[in-house]
Amino acid sequence: MTYDAWFRDAETGTGRWELDEIIYRSPAGGLLEVAHDLEALKNRSAAGWMQLWDSRYKRTHWPYGSGVWGKKELVLPNIPDEHVVSLDEGGTNMFWADRFGRELGVPDLWVKQCGVSHTGSFKDLGMTVLVSQVNHLMKSGKQPGILGVACASTGDTSAALAAYAAAAGIPAVVLLPRGKISPAQLIQPIANNSLTLALDTDFDGCMRVVQQLTEDRKLYLANSMNSLRVEGQKTVAIEIVQQFDWSVPDWIFIPGGNLGNVSALYKGLEEIQALGIISRLPKIVCCQAEAANPLYRAYKSGWKEFHPMTAGETQASAIRIGDPVSRPKAMKALMRHGGMVEQASEQEIADAMARADKTGLFNCPHTGVALASLMKFVARGEVKPHDRVVVVSTAHGLKFGNVKAAYHLNELPGIVPTMGNPPIELPAVVDQVYGAVMRHVDKTMR
Repeated sequence: MTYDAWFRDAETGTGRWELDEIIYRSPAGGLLEVAHDLEALKNRSAAGWMQLWDSRYKRTHWPYGSGVWGKKELVLPNIPDEHVVSLDEGGTNMFWADRFGRELGVPDLWVKQCGVSHTGSFKDLGMTVLVSQVNHLMKSGKQPGILGVACASTGDTSAALAAYAAAAGIPAVVLLPRGKISPAQLIQPIANNSLTLALDTDFDGCMRVVQQLTEDRKLYLANSMNSLRVEGQKTVAIEIVQQFDWSVPDWIFIPGGNLGNVSALYKGLEEIQALGIISRLPKIVCCQAEAANPLYRAYKSGWKEFHPMTAGETQASAIRIGDPVSRPKAMKALMRHGGMVEQASEQEIADAMARADKTGLFNCPHTGVALASLMKFVARGEVKPHDRVVVVSTAHGLKFGNVKAAYHLNELPGIVPTMGNPPIELPAVVDQVYGAVMRHVDKTMR
């Protein structure tokens, strides 16, 4: 069976542009989305799709063992397998947060560990699709003018683009806000040989520059306004359902910055619902840091108005975005399905991270935003004790070791480390060491 996919206007659902074209917006200026020939896809039964995708999941048959490319027919069906650039993304752990869930009163709590990926974030899911398409355009000669790829980033996007471009041998340029990303994130594009430009602005300023930089189409724009990225990111929604034996959780909490992730989540769920694989959608909560919460403010206004803002300082630096590019898609999906938006203060983020870490997790600050938001929903009685809840963890905690260390060392400005666990300096005297051990055991077991 031959399947097809193309670009169309995301706002109106009209128009058709081939995926081999270099186009990021419709002639009317709206964002694009990738449309699939769902009628052709329906020629295979829902049971047939589940069986096929399960048979490929985490196997070694190239490229279908990837969590993204195992769903190739619903991602990028027309690209030759030999043009795919994959680093075995997806297939990440669905962690049963048993102890933390019981503490919250929600024992059926799961954390989708998207940070357990090649570059340590969920951005790998989208970047494999975008870089594969660019690789295809360059190797097939369909767009001989492309010289490389470029993105603006708060850290994780640049890391993913750099790694996938390096694997394909494609030059990459990344624009970062100087001094506003973690050292671990900064070294990733440097190590992967990207041209790394630290600009004296914030992410929104970098985004404006990269859009101008890619206007002549010599550099292919790799930010999430490019809807190819969404095709990879949407597979996390499909994979969540797949990991629950094709059943749908009651809730999904996901951090939101540039908002491509929440719109991708809805897109993946809508498409497998259209194929008959699921019959309902979960309740979805997009979670923002209070310092960068334009979507939350729009939600609280009853979706009557949206105002960009200048994002403030936040531990959740990857979602420190005041003018999210994917806002129209996210708002449209949230309004259509009754989705919700919550926010978390810096103290709430830090404490949620620390509290969850004490039960065996190791969270990034963005996951802390989602966990803090979940705790509010539980406290208000909106999430019930019998509900199955998934929190999407977007990046590995090791990328933000500086922030986590600062919390425990009482060095985070304005934050009281209520669950701090600093190292204790002692002389090499066994009695003093033994006393510290016993105090720790007593405190832990209490």
